[in-house]
Amino acid sequence: MNTPATISWADFERVDLRVGTIVEAREFPQARKPAYQLLIDLGPELGSKRSSAQITHHYSPADLVGRQVLCVVNFPVRQIGPFRSEVLVTGAPDAEGHIVLAALTGAVPNGSRLA
Repeated sequence: MNTPATISWADFERVDLRVGTIVEAREFPQARKPAYQLLIDLGPELGSKRSSAQITHHYSPADLVGRQVLCVVNFPVRQIGPFRSEVLVTGAPDAEGHIVLAALTGAVPNGSRLA
């Protein structure tokens, strides 16, 4: 088992992880791998941002609307076909490699930063 490289607290603080609520989720047929296009409300400071997420195995668009997610908001924009993905929605692979979203155990204001 590889031990991850140690980082400093300052390194960790450079990653801007924020909570947002998915307000829209739709199929993304142009994606190479099955994915959804998400619109996420990240609060008044950041507004709404778009994300492409390969989370179709465990979730339907209807399951996603209203769900709070944890997003990396300071990665560069990524062009995925005709779509500009502005944030990265976080999760981890299950035993079969399908992404399960990172979840909060209680509601917090949109835009809250991981502390």
